[in-house]
Amino acid sequence: MRKLLAAIMVSAFATAVGSGQSPLEIENSQLWFVELASAPTSDGTSVAALEREETGFHAAAQDAGIRYSESRHFRSLWNGLSVRAAARDVSKLRALPGVKAVYPVSTLYPAQDVEQPSGSVAELITALRMTGADIAQDDLGLSGRGVKVAVIDSGIDYDHPDLGGCFGRGCRVAKGFDLVGDGFNPDISSAAFNPVPLPDPFPDDCNGHGTHVAGIVGANGTIVGVAPGVTFHAYRVFGCSGPTTSDILLEAMERAHAGGADVVNMSIGAAFQWPQFPTAQAANRLVRRGVVVVSAMGNEGALGLYSAAAPGVGADVIAVASFDNTHSNFAAFTISPDNRAVGYTSAEGASPAPLSGSAPMQSTGTPTTANDACTALAPGSLTGRIALIRRGTCSFYQKAFNAQTAGAIGVVIYNNVAGRVASTVVGTPPILIPVLSVTAADGAVMHARMPVTLTWTEQTISESQPSGGLISSFSSWGLAADLSFKPDLGAPGGTVRSTLPIEQGSFGINSGTSMASPHVAGAVALLLEARPHTKPDEVMTRLQNTARPARWWGNPALGFLDNVHRQGAGMLTINDAIETDALVTPSNLALGELETTEPIQRVLHIGAPKSWARGWSHHKRHGSGPEDGRDDRSHKHDDDSDVVTYTLGHVPALATGANTFTPSFLAAFATVTFSSPTVALGGHGEFKHDDEVVVSITRPPTASSKLFGGYITLTPDDGGPVLRVPYAGYNGDYQEIKVLTATPAGFPWLAKLVNNSLINQPNGAVYTMSDDDIPYFIIHFDHQSRKLEMEVFDAATGESRNFADQEDYLPRNSSATGAFLIAWDGTTSKKPGGKLKEMPNGTYRIELRVLKALGDPDDPVHTEVWISPNFTIVRP
Repeated sequence: MRKLLAAIMVSAFATAVGSGQSPLEIENSQLWFVELASAPTSDGTSVAALEREETGFHAAAQDAGIRYSESRHFRSLWNGLSVRAAARDVSKLRALPGVKAVYPVSTLYPAQDVEQPSGSVAELITALRMTGADIAQDDLGLSGRGVKVAVIDSGIDYDHPDLGGCFGRGCRVAKGFDLVGDGFNPDISSAAFNPVPLPDPFPDDCNGHGTHVAGIVGANGTIVGVAPGVTFHAYRVFGCSGPTTSDILLEAMERAHAGGADVVNMSIGAAFQWPQFPTAQAANRLVRRGVVVVSAMGNEGALGLYSAAAPGVGADVIAVASFDNTHSNFAAFTISPDNRAVGYTSAEGASPAPLSGSAPMQSTGTPTTANDACTALAPGSLTGRIALIRRGTCSFYQKAFNAQTAGAIGVVIYNNVAGRVASTVVGTPPILIPVLSVTAADGAVMHARMPVTLTWTEQTISESQPSGGLISSFSSWGLAADLSFKPDLGAPGGTVRSTLPIEQGSFGINSGTSMASPHVAGAVALLLEARPHTKPDEVMTRLQNTARPARWWGNPALGFLDNVHRQGAGMLTINDAIETDALVTPSNLALGELETTEPIQRVLHIGAPKSWARGWSHHKRHGSGPEDGRDDRSHKHDDDSDVVTYTLGHVPALATGANTFTPSFLAAFATVTFSSPTVALGGHGEFKHDDEVVVSITRPPTASSKLFGGYITLTPDDGGPVLRVPYAGYNGDYQEIKVLTATPAGFPWLAKLVNNSLINQPNGAVYTMSDDDIPYFIIHFDHQSRKLEMEVFDAATGESRNFADQEDYLPRNSSATGAFLIAWDGTTSKKPGGKLKEMPNGTYRIELRVLKALGDPDDPVHTEVWISPNFTIVRP
């Protein structure tokens, strides 16, 4: 039995509900992770032992007659391999001796939401100010010097002068590897589908995403990133276009580990996963080996709660949410007569805008023309001119094509509503001139000034954003499926300008948790420079203790803090993370499910890290540290009476209701009390290492609030930064969430494949078990499931014929109408990894059982059941 063969989106069934058919095409094979029994080398198993174990797997698979091809093998951070095999053979793989588990290999896209490239230059200055990186650079003198940051992404354009201009020893991009090659694209729906990687030693970037990420981490030139002194290691896992796969990502993590990286950034993720997914397991082990791992939370904000992505969902991984930049920085041209600057974005598919030169501008309509330039313009009417065109009625491409045909050397399209809009002029024949988008207000100014001369420049213009400093609309929701705390914190990710490959104009704006994650990776590099040898768990503590939560994006004026399960600890504040002399552990509280009105208690430890006595910031302020500004960990207080008293407090955040796919917001708050109202640290010539406070948290009284949270605050009396510990939990019985929720299509289905379409079989069906004439089951999951069991029963006698499938840690569907597809090859086993038995001809039914997330397998209330129609196997 295979795991989840495919996720079927609602569009696949949009025309099929009435007829019971779907146009889904069934793949003959796909990639699978096969996890072997022993722990990897990072947990102490020898390479020789793992090699013998893999050899045994191959021998057993050959003896069982299983057809598969090996893709990659793993030994360092995860023990197993990825194989390409037919769906119907997966149960046979799982039955082999020494196989611990089989997982589908996910297709992964960069965690990027919106791309708005433009052909000019700018700085990250507003985003750096949001996180305190400017203070860390300018006042604390930090650059990330000596810290090695591995960027696992689409490569880095190491020819870019802001990223060092070369590759190899002595260069800023000092190490790396291309695992895939330019043409790699595993998207089967793409015209450029090419699942065959062609690795090479040079991790150059033709996609652009990795170069943008690297620039945020540490560009140093026209743009200055968070940590402009870091050394990069680049591991390329994307081709020039399309996604990658999670087994390639896992191999890149192993290479980053072997390459000696201090920090790993992965702006990549597979949504709705559990912490047990292989990439999350591997990332956790990487952290346990001393590497700080930072990963994007994901851009599935529109898809609802519990959408955390792997590897970020790993318990020890820093999963990063996105906040909108306070300002948007745009390339600008100027207009006569006073050289007024006008910010613009370039349309996708157009030629880059020049950086010098002038030309007259000519309008093709008026500020009220609805269909401006939607019909052919007079030949030669725009020769040598830049066309000013109003948005509306027809496509950007049509307007640009008509202007180009009339002789225009450029096009400026202004919006017909307030604000900006991203645009594309991709089409045939191609647009060979620059096409720019500007606001409606700027369009009105240009109309009023006609005749106007436009001058191309290298200038940029900065505009404030109303949503600046608030959580980005695309940023994914937590918590993780096991109610562990995710995301961990946030950083600027909405409209961030950074480096792009030189061929793509060198600089541009992107948005996504892809852009937020490298802010944190760069910040970690600054921290590690200031405090060498800081362990990953202390890095997490420092970042979360000093982060600053933001107000609710829906109406900041109300004063409510945004959901903890959306923003984590809040906005990264790296200067405070570096300078704080007191830490609070644990740095977050995952409360789980609170089913009674009795308070739940947790113990907080407040003090200094046990490895040193007084912080680096104290040396910087008092001049008592070493010349390079690094901490002297034997330092004592200047004054034995130097005591700091912290006052405990509580600030609640908004809760969300029961609907997973469309979150609702409730001002329903927990009650928090403390065993002591204050904690005093310091004195007696030593910085006191540890005090305890017992925190008692009572769930919100409003039953309709489900995911809730808030912040425990510790406010010092010396004017230093407030320390915070975020908490989050589930109000009520978590197992009340239904998994097998009914959908408009009536899932679950027993289905039959006919002419590549799946047809519902509510009255049963006959299967020959030849080729694809096998039973398919279409199932909708409203929520993640801890375990799936499909038990086969003889329809006549009711006798169990053992299990068709048993799977652990399943994701939920991305929408309320989507579904998963499961195929049965006609074999059963008593337990996972047990001997397979082929079912003889006969009539059967399948009982599908789903154990809910965190459910008790011995409590029948925690298991949902669906029984299929009877069906008959008639082999020729």
